[in-house]
Amino acid sequence: MDWFTAPGYWLARLVFQRALAGVYLVAFIGAALQFRALIGAHGMLPVPRYVRYVPFRRAPSLFQLHYSDRLFAGCAWAGAALAAALAAGAGDEVPLAAAMAMWAALWLLYLSIVNVGQTWYSFGWESLLLEVGFLAVFLGNARAGPPVLVLWLLRWVLFRVEFGAGLIKMRGDPCWRKLTCLYFHHETQPMAGPLSWFFHHLPKPLHRVECAANHVTQLVVPVLLFTPQPVASYAAGAVIATQLWLVLSGNFAWLNWLTITLAVSAVDFTGLAGPPPAAASQEAPLWFVVLVCAVTALVLFLSRHPVLNMVSRRQVMNRSFDALHLVNTYGAFGSVGRVRMEVAVEGTADRVPREDGAWKEYGFKGKPGEPGRLPRQFAPYHLRLDWLMWFAAISPGYARDWFGPFVERLLAGDRDTLRLLRHNPFPDAPPVHVRALLYRYRFTTWRELRETGDWWHRTLVREYLPPTRLAEARLSEPE
Repeated sequence: MDWFTAPGYWLARLVFQRALAGVYLVAFIGAALQFRALIGAHGMLPVPRYVRYVPFRRAPSLFQLHYSDRLFAGCAWAGAALAAALAAGAGDEVPLAAAMAMWAALWLLYLSIVNVGQTWYSFGWESLLLEVGFLAVFLGNARAGPPVLVLWLLRWVLFRVEFGAGLIKMRGDPCWRKLTCLYFHHETQPMAGPLSWFFHHLPKPLHRVECAANHVTQLVVPVLLFTPQPVASYAAGAVIATQLWLVLSGNFAWLNWLTITLAVSAVDFTGLAGPPPAAASQEAPLWFVVLVCAVTALVLFLSRHPVLNMVSRRQVMNRSFDALHLVNTYGAFGSVGRVRMEVAVEGTADRVPREDGAWKEYGFKGKPGEPGRLPRQFAPYHLRLDWLMWFAAISPGYARDWFGPFVERLLAGDRDTLRLLRHNPFPDAPPVHVRALLYRYRFTTWRELRETGDWWHRTLVREYLPPTRLAEARLSEPE
């Protein structure tokens, strides 16, 4: 069945699988280290409470059958161990069926986490990892050549990621059409990186070039992925270059790295890699051919939803159309904020809180806090609390479910919650009151940086949450 496999893509598959396993590894480690405070049995949004009200068919997960923090930790660390093994090449050392089972186990474990993760796992890259991870199950291993159909399906995912993002921009904020969005984006993006300050201060004509290049990469280049080689490889290279630019300019968890991984699968390394290993030229077993064809038909059938979404004038971003996250729609930054707001959380040991009392600010790992602290690089690791704090500053409605429980745990000195933070100003005993203030942040100018050493300048806007005691935290909501 010469039509079924493309042995020349053996190196593309190898790099793709190793990189995808690396993304899985980061995702599972993040889940293991953060879940107790976020969705654990005593977390801000506990899984046991969630599964009582959400049926299995809407959120299929192993944790619908049974949940305990020990079980969740075991699944997360097991997923990390399996991902590390696949990243090291274990999938190529076992029979084809065993390799598929390993990839399927990764997908099932991460699906189980995402489907009970609630708002903490509502990001588009969660669905993207699951969709790509599902296709990876059917990409085979070194015992057979890469299936052509799965390679095309991976390009189809990459096309939707890029083209969907391009359409949502052109239909959304007018600044994308005026080529001015990047006057603001580097400053107002969810989590700035160590180079974001410098990107923000690039000349405005260069920002316009960035915008124009983005439109070309997202609206023209994706179409070229379906053209013959070497054009498809050049198109994939353009996507990779753009994603590396985004890696340098901000912190977007593993979205950029996963997109790069997808693009690698479209690169023809034949001239560089030489002939495929003898094993990769073996004829694929019939059962594998039938299974891949069936999966291809399923994906094409399910693709009607994202296609209809892309052609709709009411296009939505980052939505799953099935509980298994098999085929999804993507997009990012349909609108760009002009002003950056940040919520600062403070505590005091004073029994009677005063506005001018001894308030001490909690330090977050990634979100802006102290004006003199240079933003750090965390991607591809995902700081889930820090990301949700960005949404909380946009509107209290984004934080209504979890902000009160977060404050409650600060007042209780909860160890797992404090581990999510960079700095706890109350190491000996928890505060008596906690409050939150809303600030407007902006990057300092070159002159301000030289004079003050501060990367940020902030101005108090209003009180976000009034001083709250432990007994009141359960009932409090940000304003």
